[in-house]
Amino acid sequence: MKRSPIVAVGTVVGLASVLSFHSSPAKISLSSATGVTTTLPTTTTSVPATTTTTHNSAGTGAAPTTVAPTTTTTVAPTTTTVPTSGVRSATGPLVNYYFGVLSVKVTANGKKITAVTLGSISDGGNPRSQQIDQYATPILAQEAMAAQSSNIQSISGASYTSAGFQMSLQYALKKLGI
Repeated sequence: MKRSPIVAVGTVVGLASVLSFHSSPAKISLSSATGVTTTLPTTTTSVPATTTTTHNSAGTGAAPTTVAPTTTTTVAPTTTTVPTSGVRSATGPLVNYYFGVLSVKVTANGKKITAVTLGSISDGGNPRSQQIDQYATPILAQEAMAAQSSNIQSISGASYTSAGFQMSLQYALKKLGI
């Protein structure tokens, strides 16, 4: 019986601690990226003027009604093209992958990806995060080279790094028109 007040107080404190706990979700953000933009043409159809006469129930004609014609206007599409020949490079945007920030640099010759490297990485000096990044990024780069796209598999144990790498890679490839 001497322990029951201690147990009751411990239970109340523990319950209060659990109820006051607030977790924060992983934040992955993306800076703005530019890519190929296309504006579709605007078209209005032309309808000729028409005249209609309405009749009442007595069969006599009422005043004719004229509908105004509609004109046609077409605006040519505006397209920004990305060169797809020769050797060129693009760096994806900085992506916050929860444990730091990274960007991916892609080099291509025509439509073929020739190199995938890290443009920049900052993981706040966390040794565990550095170890994971050093392990995962070469594998992710090899997968991107093999797939010739951003359709790559995540690395087990490095899911945040994989998601950030893939997102930056996708935008770098978009800049290159691949």
